[in-house]
Amino acid sequence: MEKNPVVVAGGGPVGLVTALALARQGVDVILLEGEEAIPRDLRAGTFHPPTVEMLEALGLGERLLQEGIKVPEWQIRDRRSGVVAQFDLGVIGDRTPYPFRLHCEQHKLSHIAYKALRQYPNARVLFSHRCTGFTQDADGVTVAVQTPAGVEEIRASYLIGTDGVRSTVRKGMDIEFEGFTWPERFLVFATPYDLREQGFTGNAYIADPDEWCAIFIQPHEGPPGIWRIAFPIQPEMEEEKVLSDEFVQSRIQGFLSPEQTYEIAYRSVYRVHQRVASTFRVGRVLLAGDSAHVNNPLGGMGLNSGIHDAVNLTEKLVAVLGGDQPQDDLDRYVRQRRQTNIEYVQAITIRNKRLLEERDPQVRRERLDEIRELAADKDKARTYLLNSSMIESVQRASQIQ
Repeated sequence: MEKNPVVVAGGGPVGLVTALALARQGVDVILLEGEEAIPRDLRAGTFHPPTVEMLEALGLGERLLQEGIKVPEWQIRDRRSGVVAQFDLGVIGDRTPYPFRLHCEQHKLSHIAYKALRQYPNARVLFSHRCTGFTQDADGVTVAVQTPAGVEEIRASYLIGTDGVRSTVRKGMDIEFEGFTWPERFLVFATPYDLREQGFTGNAYIADPDEWCAIFIQPHEGPPGIWRIAFPIQPEMEEEKVLSDEFVQSRIQGFLSPEQTYEIAYRSVYRVHQRVASTFRVGRVLLAGDSAHVNNPLGGMGLNSGIHDAVNLTEKLVAVLGGDQPQDDLDRYVRQRRQTNIEYVQAITIRNKRLLEERDPQVRRERLDEIRELAADKDKARTYLLNSSMIESVQRASQIQ
């Protein structure tokens, strides 16, 4: 192993999983997190079957399963006519020991991974430490770090940027973040009202040309959980109005009951992007997770894809550090993860959004009819679920050389 540690910039779930995967293999690792503690980010909350398998291999699966809610069935609905299709992940039970979506807030995975990481003396987590830049040469990377005491430098063997959509590491690599930003924003709020009373499964996507939405049950503070709902918000609307009680109530009353006032546990507004970095590697500096790619949440693939990055990258980096593979084998990580993100994650999430928001009546009917026919055909439904569950994308990545 090289003498200098691997530095991971960004202490979200992808950064913590990356650091843990390295530490378990005996690699010295330093994780930098700009906040004073584990960030409490509520955006992601769905874990697909192959992701649960990867986390189980890292010793995190059992605890995450205890924290989460298993969602074996999910729906696509039309806001006017009701259920279009209902899918059962039991159909792919021969391909995974976890034939369900596991719903759990991402910050809970972060805490589980952080607790596990603290058991390794070769791993250090530095809170209130933020990567502000770097320089690299043939032998390593010098990382500039903003600390409570001022700017310091850490000499690293490699630097991995897991510092999110505004990644300092990616910007320092001077590469393009290719793609686009959706014009509308997303309003996300949560209610303890149990949507199962209205026939909803734990995850459902509701198509509507004017106001589609997506719902996800989350564990929150314990049973029976809480329901997170995402709506599109037009660009011209002021955030203060969007977050007002009146507006939030009008959104949920619009597809449930207008006669009832619903308790709202939290609410937020954020922009949504579809972007992929032009490369995930420049020399000894690499990207994973939102630093490398971002997508809309319709399909719950962003965090999962980031964890798939972490596992793929660390396997190759350990081999390079140990002298078993040349450094250029890290380019295989880039080929595998970048291509599958474009082919699967970007393509599927864009298609999901366009299905829900389609305005042309004829196109809308045709697409929803296709979903109905697909769900009714066991073989077609199986193929569809292998794609939407990300099993096929992981297999595809392993085939790219």
